[in-house]
Amino acid sequence: MAEQPQPISPVKNFFAGGFGGVCLVFVGHPLDTIKVRLQTQPKPQPGQPLLYSGTFDCFRKTLVGEGVRGLYRGMAAPIIGVTPMFAVCFFGFGLGKRLQQRKPDDVLTYPQLFAAGMLSGVFTTAIMAPGERIKCLLQIQAATGETKYSGSLDCAKQLYREAGIRGVYKGTVLTLMRDVPASGMYFMTYEWLKNILTPEGKSVSDLSVPRILFAGGLAGIFNWAVAIPPDVLKSRFQTAPPGKYPNGFRDVLRELIREEGVGSLYKGFTAVMIRAFPANAACFLGFEVAMKFLNWIAPGL
Repeated sequence: MAEQPQPISPVKNFFAGGFGGVCLVFVGHPLDTIKVRLQTQPKPQPGQPLLYSGTFDCFRKTLVGEGVRGLYRGMAAPIIGVTPMFAVCFFGFGLGKRLQQRKPDDVLTYPQLFAAGMLSGVFTTAIMAPGERIKCLLQIQAATGETKYSGSLDCAKQLYREAGIRGVYKGTVLTLMRDVPASGMYFMTYEWLKNILTPEGKSVSDLSVPRILFAGGLAGIFNWAVAIPPDVLKSRFQTAPPGKYPNGFRDVLRELIREEGVGSLYKGFTAVMIRAFPANAACFLGFEVAMKFLNWIAPGL
């Protein structure tokens, strides 16, 4: 069972989650760039090698060809979206927990925490889907050398001009398929690890920084273990030319399995897992620090 040391405040979760999300992007975006480029690299012509042979080859070529700035391509979109997105994510988790409590001091079970986490995934999709679409397009644009979009805002304007709001929100269903179960795993794992790592007789709220980092990092790994296959499908679908996949993710899935096998659903696995631990450790540490600050300045909120 997960200890609830004080009444749950979705409002505090909102603000603390936003700060945690900013911490996550700064730490994790370079490897997110590598992940997307690996997932969307074109199939080579017969006799030609792959553009990137793996995570470290992609990292090296990006660094040599574009410098450190190349690793942060497309970061404006997630930075702009990540504060409200993670704010809404943690708000959804807090609300999901609150809705399942009969009394403020009720202790939630792990399945209940998983359900609350899934609700957070539903909440974030409205913000996440367009941000992910723009980010992926800018990341692969830099890799191909084409310059169709001058930046995040220009990309959003062109997508809207070409296909309306549906063009901006392309890939929403796949974003839901990725984030709902993955968010459930994410939050449940974090709460479970916090309880395990809390010394006998101590409160979860007094957990040390190294233990928070460890719990947050492992929660990120569990999250992405669930999220990678739909994330690969989402990246392919969101960066495909208009009309390439008329039946949505089913066409993407069939093409990937037919041409590259089941293993293609785990493209970018190494980059994702290398990124997951430090990025999510930073996220949860930022969340916990912000939450303690909010509890200090507004204990009754």
